[in-house]
Amino acid sequence: MGVTLYHYPLSGPSRGALLAARALGLNIDIKIINLFNKEQLTEEFVKINPQHTVPTLVDGDFVVWDSHAIGTYLANTYSKDPNFYPTDPKKRAIVDQRLYFDIGTMYKCIRDICFPILFKGEDEIFDEHKQPLEEALGFLDVFLEGQKFVAGDHLTVADCCLASSVSSIVAVGWDIKPYQNVYNWLPRVAETIPGYAEANQEGAEAFGKAVRSKLAPGQI
Repeated sequence: MGVTLYHYPLSGPSRGALLAARALGLNIDIKIINLFNKEQLTEEFVKINPQHTVPTLVDGDFVVWDSHAIGTYLANTYSKDPNFYPTDPKKRAIVDQRLYFDIGTMYKCIRDICFPILFKGEDEIFDEHKQPLEEALGFLDVFLEGQKFVAGDHLTVADCCLASSVSSIVAVGWDIKPYQNVYNWLPRVAETIPGYAEANQEGAEAFGKAVRSKLAPGQI
């Protein structure tokens, strides 16, 4: 049995998991779960993942969800690159910190902005949500100072997750030029991961378009 990823291209976390698979050179089966059509709530999918979230990975009889758990599982199981998710405890701790920063800070800030627009009828971005995102981008800029990727000079699973998050808000129209390290890092990730455009950029642009279509004029 092969590896299957239940995936929705507009979902940043889902794209993060797919980027990890692409970075590892894995040939996986992709099954689209359209969140806007509530396909995640079908009886078939809920049996696979009772939390009914994407991404969800099925590897034989093993099932795991959450992009960060999926990325690290794939790295632990299939990676031939010792740098992608290092076994050295200190190096791995830095990668883990960046992963936790993505889920607890960066992605949260982006979700706080975009979720009310996509699903709750809001058409503006409130100042109380702008400042935390700017702060998160500032932190990421510091992490990248003097190095090519978020946890050093090698691509890691943390770059996959953070790139999918940051590219989402860039596609909405957010200006990251003030954060030059971040601005230079994002295309570096795109050049490093095979199939980046298909795995991430196309979905990010579709996500950005969906958000912008619901925004009042002048919001970005």
